[in-house]
Amino acid sequence: MEKEVQISALISRTTKQLLERHVRATGVKKGRLVEQALRHHLQALQELPVDVVVHPRLVVTRKSGEAILEQIESGKPTEALRDLMRDGDSGAPRR
Repeated sequence: MEKEVQISALISRTTKQLLERHVRATGVKKGRLVEQALRHHLQALQELPVDVVVHPRLVVTRKSGEAILEQIESGKPTEALRDLMRDGDSGAPRR
């Protein structure tokens, strides 16, 4: 068995709550769960092509965030979205 070392990491409250809920439900020790999760995640990152990995957190600038919010609030699809939706129906029968 490998010698264990201690690490320290800051996590969100939500992640901590999920961790504690899982530990209570399964009886798995926190350290064991973190070890398994890290190994699983790191192995997946090694085996998957880089272009298919979607990171769970996006960081946007204030300017780009405001632009996203403006587009969401307008409720109008962009020309690119209309084209995509139209092209997606090319194989479907018309009603």
